[in-house]
Amino acid sequence: MIDLDDIDHQLIRSLARDATQSASALGRRYGLSQPATWRRIRRLEEAGILRGRRLRLNAESLGFGVTVFLGIKLATKGRVSLEDFERAVAAIPEVQTVEHVLGLYDYRLRVVARDLPDFERVLRRRIMTLPGAGEVEANVLLSEERLPGPLGL
Repeated sequence: MIDLDDIDHQLIRSLARDATQSASALGRRYGLSQPATWRRIRRLEEAGILRGRRLRLNAESLGFGVTVFLGIKLATKGRVSLEDFERAVAAIPEVQTVEHVLGLYDYRLRVVARDLPDFERVLRRRIMTLPGAGEVEANVLLSEERLPGPLGL
């Protein structure tokens, strides 16, 4: 673990809001040269604090108007490997995230679909046929009020 100073925290917050900002623009904002800013960003990446930069797509604008969170309990623990389940679920294009969790369910999935009939098709033909898939609970997303942001830095 590396020690972070106030400027590191400010860089992390700024990049969490908009990862496309240049090192020179960030440096101007925080009183650093472009090379000094770039070195700090590289140090944060090498330490594993910054893990890449992602493009966030607007699923609704692309025709995917329904988001559903699924809790999946594996039916036959031990009979099917977790790796087989994870590999199979990751191959479903409508599945946006796969999280192995502790609790009532073994996995939590974020699934997008064009509409509810499309979601039903994905659920019946793809998700319920996964190796080891057992009990499933679905929660339809109504609205998303807070997007993931920086940790309390």
